Amino acid sequence: MPNITRRECGLLGTLAIIVATTLGTALFAQTAARPTAIPDVYVHPDLRKAADAARQGRFSMPAATPPGGSAAVQRTVPGPKGAPDVKVTIVNGGGAATSRPAILHIHGGGYTGGSAAIFVPTLQSMAAALDCVIVSVDYRLAPATKFPGSLEDNYTALKWLSGNARELGVDASRIAVMGESAGGGHAAMLAIAARDRHEVPLLYQALIYPMLDDRSGTTRQVPPQIGTMVWTRDANRAGWTALLGVPAGGPKVPEGAVPARVANLAGLPPAFIGVGGIDLFVEEDIAYAQRLNNAGVPVELNVVPGAFHAFDIFEPNAPVTIRFRTALTNALKGAFAGAFQKP
Repeated sequence: MPNITRRECGLLGTLAIIVATTLGTALFAQTAARPTAIPDVYVHPDLRKAADAARQGRFSMPAATPPGGSAAVQRTVPGPKGAPDVKVTIVNGGGAATSRPAILHIHGGGYTGGSAAIFVPTLQSMAAALDCVIVSVDYRLAPATKFPGSLEDNYTALKWLSGNARELGVDASRIAVMGESAGGGHAAMLAIAARDRHEVPLLYQALIYPMLDDRSGTTRQVPPQIGTMVWTRDANRAGWTALLGVPAGGPKVPEGAVPARVANLAGLPPAFIGVGGIDLFVEEDIAYAQRLNNAGVPVELNVVPGAFHAFDIFEPNAPVTIRFRTALTNALKGAFAGAFQKP
């Protein structure tokens, strides 16, 4: 593997999962996991070979622009008040005469790593499939920046996307947020903030195995076959603690930082939530989908049996992965086509 930065090595927060932090310092360390193996009977047959790679920390990401993929352009936009500027990567942008839907993408990385750059080929393929513009955000990472710094970076990028819709060829009434893992948690936080601030209306939220609840693996335990591969209980505690600045699972957390702890989910945009059946996040994601549904928010829940965290990265060509990615694409297509109307 080529030399990469700490930001890049946080790939979805799934491959560097032991985070050691010393509160009040900038010390930070990550190492690959060697989780306890679970019997293959719990793993989807399509994913058993990939499970071996996951246990060993071996993975691959698309490295080149896919056929027909548009160029990715980096820009810097003014940051939140008193904070640095925010770097964004624009995929399939430009063309003021057009009026396409847009996605604000937030990368994963356990709240402590990752970057927009490593997802560019995947985003290029999605932009082509949906004929949309995608803007991906490089937000500030924990533990150097604790909540709400990353939320404010993402919100700044959302306001910039909406405010520059015409320049980007975007229909400002058709903006979705999307993210994987910690990026899914950030996307859920952002959807809540956008609802409460009444400045940018969101059409949809696509949450891909989202990291929504700091209590998973701490005050809320999970069955032994769940959360043993790629992203573990220890990793979850460390990632959330780095973001929150207080121990994960504690009685009090910063308001708006943990989507699963937000009392009122009414008025949020319709959602797609996808997660694997043996992912650490499966219970919290199902619970969040149920709460959205109970609050009158349309939600599509896709639980992939026998799939571990970030399974689609470890085995992008498996039939079960293709079905999962197709469901996500179709959900976004439907939203962009006007499938949901406000009551």
